[in-house]
Amino acid sequence: MVLTRSFVRAKQPCSDGFRWFVRQFDEGGHYQELLDKMVAAGRVGDACWLLQQFGPTGEVRVVDAIEADAIVFAGTLQVRGSVDVEGVIHVGRSLHAGGGLRVGGDLTVGEDLRVEGGVRGEGRIDIGGDLRAGWGVDCAGELRCRGEARIGWDLHCAGRLRLDGGACVGLDLHGKDDIRCSKGLQVGGELIAEAGLRAEQGITAGGSIHAALHLEAGWGIKAGAVVEAGGAIRVGEGLHAGEAIRAGAGYGVFAGLGVHMEAWEASARVSAPHRPEGLMSGWWAGPVAC
Repeated sequence: MVLTRSFVRAKQPCSDGFRWFVRQFDEGGHYQELLDKMVAAGRVGDACWLLQQFGPTGEVRVVDAIEADAIVFAGTLQVRGSVDVEGVIHVGRSLHAGGGLRVGGDLTVGEDLRVEGGVRGEGRIDIGGDLRAGWGVDCAGELRCRGEARIGWDLHCAGRLRLDGGACVGLDLHGKDDIRCSKGLQVGGELIAEAGLRAEQGITAGGSIHAALHLEAGWGIKAGAVVEAGGAIRVGEGLHAGEAIRAGAGYGVFAGLGVHMEAWEASARVSAPHRPEGLMSGWWAGPVAC
């Protein structure tokens, strides 16, 4: 795709950026060539703006590895090895890496991100499709995944965590802000939210589930050890913990909020070694059966 001077002007660019464009390309240039030259000239912000205005392309670029200051690519990037970028990565469609991925700035991928190794992001991560990581994911900012998330090892997020699809984390999940999942959330180890935790469907964890504020699930919650919240615990169906269920001081435990009361014995059972204090609703079933 060729971007002409009039085509770019119609998007109302900043005057400095448009003057640079005219000096470099006069009447116009190839879309990806423009992006590459902007990044090479240190105008990464202008390149990201251009990609946001004109959108992704069907171009596919295959390389052995990437080590760069920044990457702005409108199509799909397929990297046989690892990706190591000091600044921003902005990809219009998908990014696939056969090794690991490290990015010193924000990571934006319009469609799927698939990484055989681990992902380390020192800024914000925004994935428009699915997120697949063979190892762990460590994000120093906010993380948003608009598709399904499948992570082999740990997931650590220092900002808000938003998962629009279902999520499966092989080991521990630790969020230092709110965690929101629009479907089901499955964690192999510990699940820790240093603020609130909510899933529209169910939550399961092999270890304990801790939320500093309210803990909520549209379906049920099941943990191998402790289910604990600093606020209320609210679930639409049943609640099961291998060790204990504890709401915050002065807060209640509410099960069966999405189930007719006559069905509580079958569909809103609350199981733990000891009856939780403040159990306000649901069917107390006693200790979890072995």
